[in-house]
Amino acid sequence: QVQLVESGGGLVEPGGSLRLSCTASGLTISNYALAWFRQAPGAEREFVQGISWNGGVTYEGDSGKGRFSVSKDNTKNTGYLQMNNLKPDDTATYYCATSEYLDMVANSYEYWGQGVQVTVSS
Repeated sequence: QVQLVESGGGLVEPGGSLRLSCTASGLTISNYALAWFRQAPGAEREFVQGISWNGGVTYEGDSGKGRFSVSKDNTKNTGYLQMNNLKPDDTATYYCATSEYLDMVANSYEYWGQGVQVTVSS
């Protein structure tokens, strides 16, 4: 009954911005850490950004450092990934996931969305 649904992906030119949303049902995101991962063809699943259950701690991966940020809106039971100054190397499928504790390891997360495609191209 737990479901995470990502939205907000699409095609954007280099230097552009996107905001991805992750709307949860069957769980309350204020009680869980929420993280974003991405996976490009032929690559490992990579940690992007994460936020603790109370929003007090955030982690960022190397690739999005200084360009991406994560947040939650508990009233909407939704997490967000704001992506600015996008680069072609950011092209990937982006996934949101939840865990009891904030972590950067994909295997630590029990619940996953189906993913949303982000393509950065001219």
